[in-house]
Amino acid sequence: MTVGYRLEQSYLPADTSSELVEMPVGMLLAQRCAQHPDRVALVGTRHGTGERVRLTYRQLYHEATRVATALSRLAGPRESVAVWAPNVVEWPIIQYAAALSGLVLVALNPVLRDDELEYALSHSGAKVLLHADVSRDYPLAEVATRVCDRIAGLQRISLSEDRWCAADVSGAELPDVGADDVAMLQYTSGTTGRPKGVVLTHRALVNVAKLTLEAAAAPAGAVCVNPLPMFHTAGCVIATLGPLWLGGTAVLIDRFTPAAALDVLRAERPDVLFYVPAILDALLSVQRAEPSAAPRIPIIMGGAALVSPELIDGAAEVFGATVLNLFGQTELAPVLSMTRPGDTRADRLATVGRPLPQVECKIVDPVSGAVAAVGEPGEICARGYQQFTGYLNDPAATAATVDADGFVHTGDLGAMDERSYLTVTGRLKDIIIRGGENISPADVERQLVGHEQVTDIAVLGLPDDRWGEIVAAVLRADGDPTNVRKALVAQAESALAPYKVPSRWFVTDEFPVTPTGKVRKFALRDAILRGELREL
Repeated sequence: MTVGYRLEQSYLPADTSSELVEMPVGMLLAQRCAQHPDRVALVGTRHGTGERVRLTYRQLYHEATRVATALSRLAGPRESVAVWAPNVVEWPIIQYAAALSGLVLVALNPVLRDDELEYALSHSGAKVLLHADVSRDYPLAEVATRVCDRIAGLQRISLSEDRWCAADVSGAELPDVGADDVAMLQYTSGTTGRPKGVVLTHRALVNVAKLTLEAAAAPAGAVCVNPLPMFHTAGCVIATLGPLWLGGTAVLIDRFTPAAALDVLRAERPDVLFYVPAILDALLSVQRAEPSAAPRIPIIMGGAALVSPELIDGAAEVFGATVLNLFGQTELAPVLSMTRPGDTRADRLATVGRPLPQVECKIVDPVSGAVAAVGEPGEICARGYQQFTGYLNDPAATAATVDADGFVHTGDLGAMDERSYLTVTGRLKDIIIRGGENISPADVERQLVGHEQVTDIAVLGLPDDRWGEIVAAVLRADGDPTNVRKALVAQAESALAPYKVPSRWFVTDEFPVTPTGKVRKFALRDAILRGELREL
């Protein structure tokens, strides 16, 4: 389908001009090793030592095969192994190893607290937890030891131990893995509390990476710098399998600070930088204050939150970049649409581009389900090869998200113009997206209840220039609200990952509610933005 195609309603059939590949992740790695054995495939920092290493495709495939052999002795095909670590070089090695050994990789956020980690490991049925010892001063090894002791049959292995990587692979036979086999389990926050396990196949991951980098017009052999967390699909799919598809180099930034990241960008001279708005904003702020010349970055691609025109124009001016805006969600592995290098400035500033090839997209009335007229707002829905196969152990949630025709209802509101360009206008789902992290308000609220002086509490998202949204809490209290806030902050910090802890707190005498007694959070949010609630 050409760009000049004019829609008559907000439904875009799948563009079949680009082919899908029937290839599991491990096979793609093996192919690239055969084609480019001496090309640098991965640059990153070793766990524990801090050593910066550069692995060729031959070395990467050898290391992944050794780990695959070790894992296949600990878990059977289609069983799950979890990785809990920051952006160390071992992370993608484990990802490739799990793919080669036919195991399902459970990707875990390294800031999870005890209860959150225990839930994910128990819910996923993981047989092995591979973990780093520390991440940003957070003692992963201590937490992992406590949690794993409570889960029968779960094997815990530190990346500091030798046994996570087999020394001898002679005689080892790895299973046949198909494109339709499950490759990964990603946990994403919903609106009703506990995160849901999103089940993704090899076909979804490989083809989304392929089609996204092709749409970006990234060159073969591209050097791609990745400061995004590996446990997200943006980090381990687009920013890892994307360079793999191109036969390029994936450069991992293990702990993002803008000054250090700029040094990496100057040294590596990348073709592509992946971003979320908070990262790009930080890079721009520091670079503008530095006398050093800015690195030239031809393509900067990402999203995960609303991207301001100032950010896009700023990156174009400072880094000489074409900034591409991606839109999607974990359930779509994760890209649905994106702007392209040939798009007009107006389209790159105001839209999230056109859907990728091989996926259908429509805008529907949230109540009736009818396809909306061109330009009319509604819920964004998609159907295609890349969609998740379901939420693990949760058929009810799966049925609520995937309709009878097989379309994934994203929960995002938007409109489609006659050229098939999408504009995102809001969300049906009660989700806070802070710097690319999905946060369930219900999950945060669950950890804040119980204080004897709190009558009511509501958690919601507020707009923020740097993070897109931040977490805010509104409470009614019988006692001194300032003291109550201090107690709740301590309670939240002990139970929640830091990015989930509310950063702004407000107090009100009355909550606006619906006739059925449900808190009208949008009314609270509007009251805050109008300055009508007292901030603590």
